[in-house]
Formats: sequence, structure tokens, C-alpha cells
Amino acid sequence: MKQVNILGTEYIIKTDTETNDPKLKECDGYCDDTLKLCVVADFVPDTMSKGNLEDYKNKVIRHEIIHAFLFESGLSEMSADETFVDWIAAQFPKLHQAFQEANAL
Repeated sequence: MKQVNILGTEYIIKTDTETNDPKLKECDGYCDDTLKLCVVADFVPDTMSKGNLEDYKNKVIRHEIIHAFLFESGLSEMSADETFVDWIAAQFPKLHQAFQEANAL
């Protein structure tokens, strides 16, 4: 379990299993802005799992953190656009690298 500051609000980020958290039966992670909580599935490798589960888990964490940022910014409607949120989560490492190269951080 980790805590992260989202625009002045502390969110807990935790990993859990489908058994302990039934919401994870329908998704790989979720953000509950009412509880200030991001939950990511505890991925167990199997024959059908992604090759790099750690990389995928980090992408899911980024995805849920972006939901939290949108909620805390008052942009809940934008947070409902999963394609938009997923794009930011997938592209953020590349954006960060470009910002670093441009000395724009």
C-alpha cells in the first residue's frame, strides 16, 4: 500500500485480488474518489497473461492515478472517458521523456 498526493489530497494505492475485492472481477483496477483509493489487481502469471506483468501493472496504476487527478480537478466527466484516460496513461512515460529532453519540467 502506498500513499500519493493528488492535488493536495492523499490517495491510497493498493493491490488486491478478485477474491478480496469483487470489483476487480470486472476490471484490472479502479479509482474510488469517494474513498480516495486506487486499487490495482494483483496479477498472477498464467498462460494467457501479458508477457511483462510489471509493466502492465504500472500502466494500470498510472491509469487510476489519472482518474484521481481528473476527479480532484473537478473534471469527473472527462474521467469517464476510458480511451482518453488510457491514452494519457500509455503515453505519459514518453511525454515525461520529451519534457526532460526539452528541459521543460
